[in-house]
Amino acid sequence: MTGYFESYVVVAVLLGVGVAIFAGGLLVNRLLRPDRPTAEKLTTYECGVDPVGEGWAQSQIRYYVFTYLYVVFAVDAVFLFPWATVFADVGFGLTTLVEMFVFLAFIALGILYAWRKRVLAWT
Repeated sequence: MTGYFESYVVVAVLLGVGVAIFAGGLLVNRLLRPDRPTAEKLTTYECGVDPVGEGWAQSQIRYYVFTYLYVVFAVDAVFLFPWATVFADVGFGLTTLVEMFVFLAFIALGILYAWRKRVLAWT
């Protein structure tokens, strides 16, 4: 049982070293950076434009839909690469081919749904 917990000790030590390096970098940055605040430096920066009005802005819902579609395509790409490597193994050819077509059918249904709702049309 001691060998089992020794592997966790190694992970904990590496985690501690990583946190120490990260915290040390932040501490060195804070100690070495110049600190001369002025009224102009403390003003909110918005792409070079002076801030006007409140900080509230409404955005259209279609941008969120584009984000969801990007996630669908990213997940699709993530699953295609391992599938391509397993497909070449002996005994997995037909099974993985059927599984991938089922997966692509679900992706196609999502794209068809988005197309039918006219989400893919940029207006």
